[in-house]
Amino acid sequence: MKLIRKNLVLVLVLMLTVGAVAQAGLFDFFKKKSDTKVTKKATVKKLKAGIVFSIGGLGDKSFNDSAFRGMKMGKDKLGVEFNYVEPASPAEDEQYLRQYAEAGYDLVIATGFLMHDSCEKVAKEFPNIKFAIIDSYVDLPNVSSLLFKEDEGSFLVGAVAGMMTKTNTVGFVGGMDIPLIHKFQNGFEQGAKYVNPKVKALSVYTSGPNPFNDPVRGKEEALSLMQQDADVVYHAAGGTGMGVIEAAKEKGVYAIGVDSDQDGVAPGVVLTSMMKNVDVAVYNTIKAVKDGTFKAGENRFGLKENGVGVTNFEYTKNKLPAGTIEKIKEIKAKIISGEIKLAK
Repeated sequence: MKLIRKNLVLVLVLMLTVGAVAQAGLFDFFKKKSDTKVTKKATVKKLKAGIVFSIGGLGDKSFNDSAFRGMKMGKDKLGVEFNYVEPASPAEDEQYLRQYAEAGYDLVIATGFLMHDSCEKVAKEFPNIKFAIIDSYVDLPNVSSLLFKEDEGSFLVGAVAGMMTKTNTVGFVGGMDIPLIHKFQNGFEQGAKYVNPKVKALSVYTSGPNPFNDPVRGKEEALSLMQQDADVVYHAAGGTGMGVIEAAKEKGVYAIGVDSDQDGVAPGVVLTSMMKNVDVAVYNTIKAVKDGTFKAGENRFGLKENGVGVTNFEYTKNKLPAGTIEKIKEIKAKIISGEIKLAK
């Protein structure tokens, strides 16, 4: 009986030991499974970009709208989170740039040369935040300056104007009498005269407190050129250019748009638009920040970089002289190769 009792005790001890070991193993198993689930729930921080738009804001069918498209491309293709603001006046630019920087945004974009001083000041205050400015150069190690070869794209639309004019007179309406807008005018005039040496080129610059968002004044300036026989008028005036297009429609002549595709604003009236692909520059900058290849300093976009160009003449193909589109392609190739050199 004693032997039986001893055996029973040994069996009970063995069972308890095995049970404890199994229980411990089971606990470890569930613990590992639980730890695995926690790891899977870890999320990657989204890149945040903020943009301060220039005067005229969204809906200008020009510069700001193009920049917005670039931001949206960053969201759709790269999963970037972005916010934007439309200042009531340039006096608010610095305030909004600083707000984005204080909030720790990965990239802050200043839209337009009018923000040069504001961007420079705020970028100095936040050396660890990356900034980009369009159409101006800020010499700081955390600022990418997005600059364009507007004269190259303007040369192409000037060539179109030179082939289309019947009066041998073309016109240009600029928003402000400054070096940046001179590049549009110079390229346009050179392109027109390249294909038509007889061309006379007229130009006028708007004045007033809002040179890039005054369609009424734009229309008045365009009409003054048309009264001098200009039958193709190109504008580089932002929202003011909507008045140039309206004047062309009213007088039965042609206009040439700028920055964004404005051909559809007045189909058949707008011959083409000089595409300043701000969206490409903005998207490329966002991608560079995300990829860790952000580059401060000058980043220039011309014909070769798809920074400028012309539209596809959707509404005016049947109005162009034979061979016009092929001629424009030929001129583009010669500018890229250096065979055609633009005077500055």
